[in-house]
Parts: sequence; structure tokens; C-alpha cells
Amino acid sequence: MKFHQSRISGQNQFTGYGTDYVSINGERHERSLIVLPDRLLPWQIASFEALSEPDFEDLAALGLEVLLLGTGPRLRFPARTVARALAQAGTGLEVMDTPAACRTYNILLAEQRRVGAAVLIG
Repeated sequence: MKFHQSRISGQNQFTGYGTDYVSINGERHERSLIVLPDRLLPWQIASFEALSEPDFEDLAALGLEVLLLGTGPRLRFPARTVARALAQAGTGLEVMDTPAACRTYNILLAEQRRVGAAVLIG
């Protein structure tokens, strides 16, 4: 799916997504990644099952208000103990399938929230 909306100058936005990719500012990405308004970070997570406490500790260190976790083509929730670092850092965690995370990220970005999206591809 492609998005048709105006681009917020100088910030990363989702411009499309499919079953095996997301597009950021028109550039296609076929591997999991972390999307922040000012940068893209590779995310070496191959699958939902591979998520671990250290992964969430790294995400908590980003200092976000809200982190959207895109769990791939279907919604799945990580164990609370795995995601505990985000709560301890005061970062809200919203879990959704990756297409929903893409759409929600763009909305929160437009509201000028300190948002990030960690999206699983594939």
C-alpha cells in the first residue's frame, strides 16, 4: 500500500508497505528496522520469536515518548518481562501489526510526538 500525504520536511515517514517491505521516504526496506524522525537504524531481529530483553533495553535507551512495535503481518504481544525496560524508562509501548504501526507512526509524527517505530519485516 502507498500513502498519499504531504511529507514533513527533514523527517522520516512511512510512504508505503507490503507483506515483505516498508518504504521510508520512498525508499524500500526489506529487513527489520527502527524508524525515528531523524534517522533509520538497522534492527538485527529476524523474527518475533527472537525478541529478547536486551533488544528492549536498547529501544528504551532511545528516549522516546512512544515506541510502536510492528510485529509483522499479524498482531502478537511480547511477554511483559521482555518489554519491562521500556516501562522503566517511561516509554509507552504500543504493539500492533506492522501496517498499523506504519500508519500510526505517521500520525504521531505529524502531532510532533517523540515517536519511534521498531518494525519486523517478513
